[in-house]
Amino acid sequence: MKSTPVSRALVAVAMASAALFTTAGCAVVRDQQSVGAYIDDATLTTRVKAKFAEDRTVSAMAIGVETLNGVVQLAGFAKSAEERMLAERLARDIRGVKDVRNDIIVRN
Repeated sequence: MKSTPVSRALVAVAMASAALFTTAGCAVVRDQQSVGAYIDDATLTTRVKAKFAEDRTVSAMAIGVETLNGVVQLAGFAKSAEERMLAERLARDIRGVKDVRNDIIVRN
């Protein structure tokens, strides 16, 4: 049986849809939040990480970012208190962030 471009496209769309609905369903069960809220939180996390990557004084690789209901949690290690405070300020400056929990540990 030969596959046509249309049938391959249909299979790809079906697989992508199944993956989206499966992961979205897990998010709703895990965190008791809607799919829209999950996507909003993922967007905020991505924006914060992008700001860290743009700023040379903040180690984007050493600081983890998680977001739940608009509250950003920062965790990991900073080289100085200034880096820790800058990471928090960068996160707070992102539109849509409701609060920031800064659990970054300063390690010399």
